[in-house]
Amino acid sequence: MPEYLAPGVYIEEVSFRSKSIEGVSTTTTGFIGPTRYGPVDLDNELITSLGDFKRVYGDGTQMKFGSAALHNYLWHATRAFFSEGGKRLYISRIFRRLDADGGTVPAGMHADGCARTSADGRLSSAATVDESLVVRARWPGAAGNVRVRFGLRVAKNVLGFDKRKDPVSGVSIEVPVVSALVDRDVVLITRASVSPLSSAFYLATWSDAEQTYKFQPTTGTALTLSTDLKRDDQIQVITAVVAVTPGNGLGLTEVWEGLALDPAHMQNGASDSLLYKFGSFVEAPNQFERAHSRDLPIVVTAESNVTSGLHVLDALFAAAPGKHTSPAASTDFPSLRELVLANVSDSARYMELLLSGGNDGQRPTAGEYEGQADTTSSVKTGLKQFEDIEDISIVAAPGSTFGYETGQPARDAANTIIGLVIQHCQYLRYRIAVIDSGNEQTLNQVQDMRARFDSSWGAMYYPWVRILDPVTRAPIFLPPSGFVTGIYARNDITRAVYKAPANEVVNLSIGFEILLNKAQQDVLNPLGINCFRFFEGRGYRLWGGRTISSDPEWKYVSLRRYFAFLEHSIDRGTQWAVFEPNGPLLWANVRQTIEDFLYNEFVSGALLGDKPDKAYFVRCDRSTMTQNDLDNGRLVCLIGLCPVKPAEFVIFRIGQWTADRK
Repeated sequence: MPEYLAPGVYIEEVSFRSKSIEGVSTTTTGFIGPTRYGPVDLDNELITSLGDFKRVYGDGTQMKFGSAALHNYLWHATRAFFSEGGKRLYISRIFRRLDADGGTVPAGMHADGCARTSADGRLSSAATVDESLVVRARWPGAAGNVRVRFGLRVAKNVLGFDKRKDPVSGVSIEVPVVSALVDRDVVLITRASVSPLSSAFYLATWSDAEQTYKFQPTTGTALTLSTDLKRDDQIQVITAVVAVTPGNGLGLTEVWEGLALDPAHMQNGASDSLLYKFGSFVEAPNQFERAHSRDLPIVVTAESNVTSGLHVLDALFAAAPGKHTSPAASTDFPSLRELVLANVSDSARYMELLLSGGNDGQRPTAGEYEGQADTTSSVKTGLKQFEDIEDISIVAAPGSTFGYETGQPARDAANTIIGLVIQHCQYLRYRIAVIDSGNEQTLNQVQDMRARFDSSWGAMYYPWVRILDPVTRAPIFLPPSGFVTGIYARNDITRAVYKAPANEVVNLSIGFEILLNKAQQDVLNPLGINCFRFFEGRGYRLWGGRTISSDPEWKYVSLRRYFAFLEHSIDRGTQWAVFEPNGPLLWANVRQTIEDFLYNEFVSGALLGDKPDKAYFVRCDRSTMTQNDLDNGRLVCLIGLCPVKPAEFVIFRIGQWTADRK
């Protein structure tokens, strides 16, 4: 209660209405599976288009797990999701090392630590390994075999001279000054004032004691700006330019310019060196610092003897110069040192390094899908990553059921993954699992697969969908989940979450693995297997909307998803009530808040009944709470709903009627 101590006018804001509940989103989806590139243990980034997916997780090229090549099912599922109407997507990338089973990896692959699952290369001469730079792809995957171009930009001369009077003799003298020079810049100094003319590389450091710059070479005597440099000499700052191009040459080149060479270089108090920009950040204490490097495709680290910008420059100079990329040219580059000293353009002053050794690992197993949570570093992988994202309401693992009928190991792995996804949705309550059938399954096989599960938090779809692959330009079959999740989102946006996500056109489809007829669906539909069907004149449609639950109360997908929507909305919209005085005033406020929300649902057609009191009830008073509840701080509110259910069977009864009948 406010205090009124001094006489005066007091203006106060009060509320004369109950709190409102805003409906939560029901279209945000989470996909889990292997991709060609991207982070495995960072916080998930929201994906809103296929372009976003390509930027973070790579393209749709087929993946090679050991010696087996498979379609990039997660990329295809993402494409289908957005094509069918999806808007918001989270990806959990999983990766299984080639040597995950304790065996050796193929020749040329690395087995010494997780970082070595990535492509890498080295900038050094054979004799100076300790003075080299190691360049590797930031994330594991064959897409990390990229082409990295290191260029050196030589700026204009920053040395000038001011005329000033000598404070002792009064004679006019020329004093050397520099512009645009920063402490620990690497510079090229050309001394035309001495004979013979010389050019050498120095590290510029500011001397507080002498209030001037000193220039230290790798070996030899340092120069002092105020005493050693004369007219006609030049000081040119050298910075690095890094360009990364996909190894297959099909993607866009990313370029970073103006990178300082010295590891300790700072601009306006912020580190801006090459080694800092492309640092690994693996040892960063939390995910927020590690996420700093999310969009940087490579890591550049220095060996033990690389401690200054001159050492970085020497490592670039010592590396093998490579070849011209033009097909018409076959001669070797001049060394990078020669290119810097020569009068050539900045665009011609570079060298290239092709990273190699990146691989897609092995096909992930249930362990990778389940994931792990490290409580000390907040690092999470697999499905554990989705536990921190409240917005997700649909979860799928596209491609995890491929090869279901090839043998017992594949079947056991797929069943375990399906169980993990369902368990995840049950644990987090407000989610539903979209389950793929196996590829090339017969009706008997898909029935056997369905019989293993019973949950209202899951829905199974059959058969696989046929599309024209934009990568190979050939027809392929894809798991249904990418299409179904997009249809869920489209249905929720254009209609409502309480409308069954069925009788919807599959936009990308050009067919299915098997064209089901009514008699075949008569067998599958009562089991909760939702089918894709082709109808003459109506196209390819999703023709089922049931869960895989044996409980008739939770038979329909729309019912499970609508209750998840209501529960999640009420959960979020009534957080204000926690720690309020637990008495009649609070009960009435909570009751009115929920009634207002449900009345809006009734008006929109989500609840069955010709009057609100027939469609729902809300009780929150002494009849719902005992004294024991009150003594233990519990507020109990009882909510009853009469939701609408889908008209799965539309029946018209027709009979003869005589004309004289009244």
